[in-house]
Amino acid sequence: MDRRSSDLNFHQRLEMLAGDMVDKEISLKDALREFEKVFYEQAAKKHEGNQTRMAKALGIHRNTLRNRAKVLKIKKRR
Repeated sequence: MDRRSSDLNFHQRLEMLAGDMVDKEISLKDALREFEKVFYEQAAKKHEGNQTRMAKALGIHRNTLRNRAKVLKIKKRR
């Protein structure tokens, strides 16, 4: 699968998910919060909880990662 095809597939899946959330009247604030939480959890899984590697992969400072994890109530992986 080439990059363009992969991006289109991602976009289509995202459209379907967004459509479901709109149908359920989930607010943008709640949708973004849930997306961010899942995104962080997936990064934690991929990087085995290593915050330095997670922050680098996410393109944010490690302190920002820690603060957002606290706000989103994401537990540390051990």
